[in-house]
Amino acid sequence: MHTISINRQAELRSLISGFLQQRLDSKLDKLAPDDPKRAELHQTFNAENWLTSAAKRVKQIQLVTHVLKATHPDPKIDQATNLYAPPRNLAAHALVGSHVLGKSFDDDVTGNAAALDVYGFLTQEFQGSTLLELMRVDDSDLAQALSSQPEQAAEWMQTFAGIELPRCAKPTSHTLAKQLYWLTGSDPHDDNSYHLLAPLYASSLAHRVYQTVQDDRFSDEAKAARQAKKDGVFSERPVREYLELAVQQLGGTKPQNISQLNSERRGNNFLFASLPPVWRSIELKPLLNTESMFPRYSRRPEVRRALKALLVFLKSDPARNVETRERRAAWVDTLIDEFLQFRAELRALVPGWSQSPDCRLDGASKHWLDPDGVAQAYQASERALPLDTTERICAAFANWLNGQLRDPLPMGDPEFLEWCNRMHEQIKAEEREGRDADTY
Repeated sequence: MHTISINRQAELRSLISGFLQQRLDSKLDKLAPDDPKRAELHQTFNAENWLTSAAKRVKQIQLVTHVLKATHPDPKIDQATNLYAPPRNLAAHALVGSHVLGKSFDDDVTGNAAALDVYGFLTQEFQGSTLLELMRVDDSDLAQALSSQPEQAAEWMQTFAGIELPRCAKPTSHTLAKQLYWLTGSDPHDDNSYHLLAPLYASSLAHRVYQTVQDDRFSDEAKAARQAKKDGVFSERPVREYLELAVQQLGGTKPQNISQLNSERRGNNFLFASLPPVWRSIELKPLLNTESMFPRYSRRPEVRRALKALLVFLKSDPARNVETRERRAAWVDTLIDEFLQFRAELRALVPGWSQSPDCRLDGASKHWLDPDGVAQAYQASERALPLDTTERICAAFANWLNGQLRDPLPMGDPEFLEWCNRMHEQIKAEEREGRDADTY
């Protein structure tokens, strides 16, 4: 048993040194061979030096399942309470909540983003357990691997294992945090009849939702199921669609400042539509016997509302400033979102409808709305698919919008380019999201 223990300690030392060497190499690769900083980096990533620094920096981050920074990014972890509440410790009830995650869930980390490398160290796996899990059970072999001095090793183990402990001395909210006074007594005029609730963002639950939606939208299995549906053949995997799905961006250009899981999602957090379903009594039909897709698109209720609001606003002759541009852009983005949704609905039809003799749309519109059907037709005739469909559709949308606003407002080339560019950006963003999801 003693021999096995010695071997185990050696393997743990190798794991730790491998992690530090990988971190060191990533830093050295950015420096010239004669850069004097190379020697300094070698000292920094010496095991004892790095572990000493990491033990200090681990207090700047906290392991959490419910994070405050998602509601407002300013509060620091020592100013307001974040919670580590594993699902196993939560009461079960009929509503969806973090408790449904069970044993399989992702921990999150919040705090100083510069200290997240410490969490990367603690999540290194050894024989089916992370280093953090081994520290929690006071693993003696890991202690020996960390330091030959028992007192130093014990101190480090205790410090690292405390990553899940709140950094505030007592439960505390923050001025910038969401807070809600909840009446618990019978007299609303009595201040003592209220509890102050401070809702926290259920980060682990949000991450599971994100993973599920991404898998349903972009995984190979989901794509195969959608193809089976188009072909009219059986698939064991159901096809799931998320209508009116919203994406909330947290952290802006630095999602790591919110939390580790938020950084892995690149700041994207999905919001389901909190709306009752809308019954559609008229079955979606192909666009036949018309030369333009815009008449049907223009009849969509949200398009009519956004277009009317935009016209009223522009006719008021608003000041030429940032606020005006942002308000105008918001309505135009609504029109673009509806246009992309319009396309998605028509793409759900059986491919090939655009090849009917009754379809009089131009080639770009056919390719845009029925890509699979057009691809089949081009393949059959051994023709190459057009490469300028996106540009032609953007131009068509910009021309349509200019036409809607031209009477009585002057619309010309600058406006055309603005609408065209905004549409192009939205299409490319949608394509990037699909490509990024394919890499997960």
